[in-house]
Parts: sequence; C-alpha cells; structure tokens
Amino acid sequence: MYFASLMASISYHEVLIALFCFIFLCCLRKKSIFPRDWPLVGMLPDLFLNRNRVHEWCAEVLELSGCNFVFRGPWFANMEMLVTADPANVHYFMTTNFSNFPKGIEFMKRFDIMGNAMLNSDSDLWRIQRTLARALLHRRSFHHFVVKTSAEKLEKGLIPVFEHASQHGLVVDLQDVFQRFSYDTTSILVTGYDPSSLSIELPNVPLSEAINNMAEAISSRYIMPEKFWKLQRWLGVGMEKKLSQAWQTIDEFIAKHISMKREELSKGKKCNNGEEGVDLLTSYMTECEISEVFKSKDKFLRDTTLHFMIAGRDTISSALTWFFFLVSGNASVQERIRKEIQENISIEEREKWVGFEMKELDKLAYLHGALCESLRLYPPISFVHKAPLRTDTLPSGHRVTPKMKIMVPLYAMGRMTSIWGNDSFEFKPERWISEKGGIKHEPSYKFMIFNSGPRTCLGKEVSFTQLKLVAATMIHNYNIHVEEGHPVTPNVSIVLQMKYGLKVRVTKRWV
Repeated sequence: MYFASLMASISYHEVLIALFCFIFLCCLRKKSIFPRDWPLVGMLPDLFLNRNRVHEWCAEVLELSGCNFVFRGPWFANMEMLVTADPANVHYFMTTNFSNFPKGIEFMKRFDIMGNAMLNSDSDLWRIQRTLARALLHRRSFHHFVVKTSAEKLEKGLIPVFEHASQHGLVVDLQDVFQRFSYDTTSILVTGYDPSSLSIELPNVPLSEAINNMAEAISSRYIMPEKFWKLQRWLGVGMEKKLSQAWQTIDEFIAKHISMKREELSKGKKCNNGEEGVDLLTSYMTECEISEVFKSKDKFLRDTTLHFMIAGRDTISSALTWFFFLVSGNASVQERIRKEIQENISIEEREKWVGFEMKELDKLAYLHGALCESLRLYPPISFVHKAPLRTDTLPSGHRVTPKMKIMVPLYAMGRMTSIWGNDSFEFKPERWISEKGGIKHEPSYKFMIFNSGPRTCLGKEVSFTQLKLVAATMIHNYNIHVEEGHPVTPNVSIVLQMKYGLKVRVTKRWV
C-alpha cells in the first residue's frame, strides 16, 4: 500500500529526469567514442558531454564511421541529421543535385538575424543577390580598392601595433589584433567607413563583440533542441539574451551607416568609380536596381551589409590566427616561406624591412600552399548546413528525407585519413605543391573552405589577396613566438576562433 502511494506521487517529469540522469551516468562510464542512441533522448547525452570539444569529437566519430553517421536527438526535438564528410556526397548535394538541397527553413530559423541575406537565401532570392554581388566583387576597380585598403591598414594599423609590442616586449593577443585588422578593412570595403579599431590603444569595439556573441548563440542553436532555445528567447535568458543584444547593436550600426551614406550621396559627394574603386554600400545604393522581391530597400541594404561584414571580418581573422599558430610552431615551414620570399625580391631588400606588392605575392607558391594547408586544418567556417526538399539517396547509400538535416563539419573533413591520407593531422604545405613547383588543385567538394558548386564563395580572390599580404609582411619582417603554456583550442562556434585567443611576443628581424 505504501509502495503504491509512493509511486502515485512521482510525476511523469520526475521519471524523465531520473531516466536522463541514469543515461547521463552511463555515458560517463562508457568509453566508446561512437555515440549511443538512447531511448527518448537519443544521442543528446553524448553531444552534451562533448559540447566543449564538439569539433574533435565529430572528427573522431566520422573517422570511425567511414565519413558518415546519422545523429538522432530526443524524439520530440526534430534533431535527426546526417553528418557527412564524404566528398562524393558533398559533390552530389552541392553540385549534381543542387536544386534539391537548399539551405532550407531550419537554417533560416537559426540564422534569423541575417534576414534575407545571400547566406540565408535560396532560389530566386539567392540568384538575384549573387548576380549583383558577382558584378561588384569581380570588378578590377574593386580589386584595386581591396589591395589599396589592405596595404594602408597594414602600414598604418597593423605594423605600428607590432612595432610597439616589439619595442616594449609586450604580450599581445594575435587573434584580437587580426580581428581588428579585418574588421577595419572590411568596414572600409563594405561601408566606406574606417572604425580605426586597430591602434596601439586597442579600443573597445561593440560591433565586433556583438558579432562574436551572435556566432556563439547561433552555434548553441545547433546543439540544443529548438524548443529549448526558443524558450530561452521567450524568457530573454542565456545565449538568446546575448543574441538579442547583439542584434540591436548590429542594427543600430548598419542603420547609422546607411543613413550617413544616403546623406553623403544626397549632397552630391562624388563617388570614385575609377581605377581606385568604391565601397560596396555606395555601389548598391547608386547602381543597383533593387528587385521587387525584396520588401524594403533599407532591409535589403541592412541584410547585405551584415552579410559582407561577417564574411570579411571573421574568415580573414580566423585564417590568419590559425596560420601564424601553425607556422610559429614549425620552423622548417617558416624558413621555407622566408627563403621563397627572398628569392622573389631584390638582393638589397633581402635583409631589411620590406613591404610587398601583389605582383611579388603572386609568385609565392609555397606561401599559398601553407595558407591552404592551414585552412584545411582550421577552416574559418566550421560547418555547412543543407536540407533536402524531396527524399533522396546519396552516393554513400544514405536515404535522406525532408525531415532531416545534412551537416558537413569542415574541421572534421580536413582530418579524414580516407580523404587526406594517414598524415591528415600534420601541417604539410607540400601536399599543395605540384611536381613542377606550382599550386596543386584540389576539388572544392574535397577542400570545401570556399564552399562548392553554384554557391562557391565570390570573395575567394579577395581573401587570398589579404591573407598573402599580411602573411608575407609579418613572416619576412618579424618573429612571432607563442607564449609558453598558452592553451590553444578551438571554440564552439560557427566561426572557428581560438577559445582563449593567441598570446604571442613579437620581435623585429631587422634593425
């Protein structure tokens, strides 16, 4: 009688909590890397246990499962997804059957802050924006503008910070410095405005912090069930509170610059569309006919500006940070890059401070290979998301339905031995060099850093221009030493940054 009344007093939710605790404790005891599919909660306990090393865990699971595994979340959460690093699958849904694999509604839910930007869009909305962007980004004048802007920010922003740190023996956070460099250059290229965040004083940058918080919050939406993060949003707590605050900061920044640009143009300020080029916001406001498919011109300008700000700022800073971490820890690679640089500059310039021009940088094949190798191991964007419109079967034999999501974890893909060989975890720029000494091409469905198929990144050449300019200048003119004992680990975010930054000391090579 007592037992029956005790059982009656236990609620349904208490039983669920007890079950979850039991499963959680079992997960703590089990040693298998491969996630177990538990009743009710699916594989969520394993994901929770590995939430702080989700990139590494995903690589381990995919290596064991032959580049494909199906993740199942709680029965009520609609979290079933195919996680794949299989190049054949990637080629199929990114190119061969592209029309059946859009970003999808689930992607737009999680990236709602991006509005209808090109990153979020599918079908006609995406095609219209891509056509406009391609026309502007591929202009010779815009390329000149990129080179000029990057070189000036390097000379007046980045180098003074390095000189100051070297002179005073300071420890600097290289990740923070590169974020400021890419934030300033991207802001100039996109809006025409220089926020001057890269200076010796290293001032606070609200927009940069807002973008970091945005990326973290979006990543958390992929780890927790949709009902949970929507509840957080409704209550105004946790990462959703951070996202709401970031959203407001971002909207205020962009609205201010659209208003400023409109005022400049109304006063008849001459826009330079000659060889030197002009910022993208000016081009969109003065040259582009905004299609009727966009509800508001200001909303279109807001979404487009945010898209380019994120694309430029995050990818460049992440790529440079991981590149210098890898090179500073590999003396033979650093010396080979320096040797290649010396072979392509005059004899009198080989042992003194040198700035570089694009014609010199284009000859640096090994440097290009080292950058590609760094991008393979530490891709700036950590995953690609797809969703099938109709049920389909992938080359791997996996059947995917409209209720499923497809995830391509790029960090894991760059470490698959079946793709890159048994040395896939090693930093070897030589794998990108052909027998003739040129750059070896790898198909985009294998090296997916700049996306693949019709969605291939339009800013690829712009990115390599900035990366080579900074990398060659820094490696030739400075020594960079990572502080001993400094922890280096990737954060859990859509943008692969270092969780604790990159603390370094900088010394000059030439007096």
